[in-house]
Amino acid sequence: MKKKIVHTCEITSYSSEKELSEDLQILLKKAREALKSSYSPYSGFQVGAALKLSTGEIVLGSNQENIAYPSGLCAERTAIFSAGTNYANIPIESIAIVAKSLNGEVNQPVTPCGACRQVMIEVETKQNSIITMVTAGDDGEIWVSDSIANIIPFYFSSAVVGRVK
Repeated sequence: MKKKIVHTCEITSYSSEKELSEDLQILLKKAREALKSSYSPYSGFQVGAALKLSTGEIVLGSNQENIAYPSGLCAERTAIFSAGTNYANIPIESIAIVAKSLNGEVNQPVTPCGACRQVMIEVETKQNSIITMVTAGDDGEIWVSDSIANIIPFYFSSAVVGRVK
C-alpha cells in the first residue's frame, strides 16, 4: 500500500539577536569568538560553533581545513568531539553556529552540513534530551530550532542497524 510520509521542519526566525534569550545571545557571541581560530585558507569560509553544556560550561569549535581535502573538519563537530573528550557524558543543552566569508557577507543563517546533522542527532538521542540550535550569519535573520530532530528528517539510527553493544 502506498502512503505519503511528511516531515515538517519547525524553525523560529528572529530579526535581531536582542530578541533571543540572554543565554542564546551569549552563545552566539562565543561562536563569533570561535571564528578567530578558524583555519580556512582554501574556502575563505569561516565557521564558529559554541556549545553550552548542562553544567554551564561553554565549549568552542571552528572549522579546520586541510589542503588534502576532505581531511578537515567542521566547527560543529570539532566542538562536539571536544566536549565528548573533555566533558564526557555531560549533556549539551544548546549550540550556536555562525559563519563569516572572506569573499563577501553572509546575510542568512548557516545550517550544519549533513555529516554534522547526523553527529548532532546521535548526541541528542544518546543523551536523551534535546539540543537547541541557533544559527546566524554576519547579519540578517537568526534561526532557532528547539531540537536537532527538526533539521534532519529520517536520520540514520541504531534502530536501523541494531543497537550497538
